[in-house]
Amino acid sequence: MELKELDIALRQAISSEMAWEYRIVPKADHGSSLEVYSDTLGDKTDTLREVEFLLGKTVEVHTVSQDELMVMLSTNYGRDNAQNGAEIMNYSEDFLVRLVQEADQLGSSDIHIEVYEHRARVRMRVDGHLLERHALELRDYPALINKIKVQSKLDISEKRRPQDGRIAMDIGNETIDLRVSIIPTLYGEKSVLRLLQRDASEVRLDKIGLAGNQMTTYMEGIQKPQGIVLISGPTGSGKTTTLYASLRHLNQTERNVITVEDPIEYTLEGINQLQLNEAIGLTFAKALRAFLRQDPDVIMLGEIRDKETAEMAVRASLTGHLVFSTIHTQSAWGTIDRLMDMGVPSYMISSTLNLSVAQRLVRKLCNNCKQEVPIDEVQLPSELSSKNFGTNKVQVAKGCPSCFHTGYKGRAALFEIIPINESLRAVIREQERPELSQLKEFGFKSLKDQAIELVSNGTTSVEETFGILSVNSF
Repeated sequence: MELKELDIALRQAISSEMAWEYRIVPKADHGSSLEVYSDTLGDKTDTLREVEFLLGKTVEVHTVSQDELMVMLSTNYGRDNAQNGAEIMNYSEDFLVRLVQEADQLGSSDIHIEVYEHRARVRMRVDGHLLERHALELRDYPALINKIKVQSKLDISEKRRPQDGRIAMDIGNETIDLRVSIIPTLYGEKSVLRLLQRDASEVRLDKIGLAGNQMTTYMEGIQKPQGIVLISGPTGSGKTTTLYASLRHLNQTERNVITVEDPIEYTLEGINQLQLNEAIGLTFAKALRAFLRQDPDVIMLGEIRDKETAEMAVRASLTGHLVFSTIHTQSAWGTIDRLMDMGVPSYMISSTLNLSVAQRLVRKLCNNCKQEVPIDEVQLPSELSSKNFGTNKVQVAKGCPSCFHTGYKGRAALFEIIPINESLRAVIREQERPELSQLKEFGFKSLKDQAIELVSNGTTSVEETFGILSVNSF
């Protein structure tokens, strides 16, 4: 029997608490009657009557094996692992708390709570993509939004303007920081809760996906006493995780490490962190100017957004500091072009830049359900063919309960790293572009080359990497 994830309405025919208590999963809801799967209920007449009384409808039982039932329960009712029975949802607790519990257990980065003309829903971003997890009654939606506003100390009477806040929520033995954004939409207010990691103690360089030669190159660049290390990539590509893994490695008693962030996404013992507040004029550039009087050794700027911040970062590195930051570009060499576009002189870039890194995250195919198919040349970017992959077959996503029917489970990191050596400094000073062969002399591998490898070995699909394959990252 093929076990599928239930649609939202059918899943909510019974509560999570009831599903686990009576070991039942809905099969079909006919209004006055309900068909359910169970591995035990069919043999217990008294318990069946109890369930019918609680639901107010007749119940027809379809018997399945224990293993099949556990998969359905874990997929649809909030236990991420049927083996250890770690329950995510507890319907006796506050709904907002339960949403955060579920998101935390799923590894979700964001919770989207949104309303439309006839319905409201909750979606969660898992591995970079949104999954619809709950349907809400329209009458319950305003109370949930007001609950979020109260806990994040926002104005519950203001419904016409965007508002931003924070919540520190205690879940069991841990505290989860939530960054709250609320905006007015056509049918009501939409809220997005970003889950921020409080503790960076487990964020390590050897766990972020750097390959052997990439790790060597990166470590050499970040252990220099001064200079700039820039990491580029789109939102959600793992830049902050890479930065904090680097700071954790450098966080030693003899170093003064400071950060300027918006927002502070991790906390790390021994590092001095400053939250920006542009409402009072505390910008990246002003914060950095103040921090330079704090005798720092290592400085991390959350992002280089403008010419003033870029110039301050360059000046900080010229005066003996090691500076880390992020920037939005498509490739590692594109970072250098971007700095020049901002008006930073090429000779200053060449004399301060240690490393330029571009990174991406791609979803990995679920090992339980991925399928091998012939390559469809029509679906490949125009400049590629099956010859580029060295095979005429690739893996594609199918979907199963294990991966919430997305076809993907987990993510892999791709890094494009350019260490700035003397020959490249000369190229930058002359505002030229190096030959790819010049970069490959020290082991450079483009994002596109790495994406081709991941598709060829069945780690991911062409669809997942299309954006990388279709752009010349170098």
